[in-house]
Amino acid sequence: MSINIMCHNLEETEQLAHHFANIIKDTGAFICLFGEVGAGKTAFTKFVCKYLNVKEKVTSPSFVILNEYKTGLLPIYHFDLYRLENEGINTIINELEEYSEGKILTLVEWAEFSQNAVPFDKIDLNIVYLDENTREFIFTANGTKSENIIKRLKDENISF
Repeated sequence: MSINIMCHNLEETEQLAHHFANIIKDTGAFICLFGEVGAGKTAFTKFVCKYLNVKEKVTSPSFVILNEYKTGLLPIYHFDLYRLENEGINTIINELEEYSEGKILTLVEWAEFSQNAVPFDKIDLNIVYLDENTREFIFTANGTKSENIIKRLKDENISF
């Protein structure tokens, strides 16, 4: 199950993140983020965190691999796999699986570097850079919990 949503500016991206945050605030989710540099992976994450009432400054975890935010409505774990080599990925796969359970939000930027070793219930979010302002957000469910989230996102009939 999947849904495609076009955002034509940063304000629409923020509105989409607000809808998404409202949907997952009671259940949590595991999100694998895909997209080229500048597509909006961190921007979307910052907006979702904003609407989950995170008090800390949300930044890209590019150099630290993991940022944790525990002041919001649920614990949030924000990974960036870009700088990990094969051996590094292998050392955190079990840890990633632990971050997929319970009422938490886990966001994994550059998930393509996981070598498809994230087989559990998750949402793949591919952010496609179309031009300086326009992005296509493609949400794809992989598992029952994720399908329920995508269904709720579809039910909101979001369009900009």
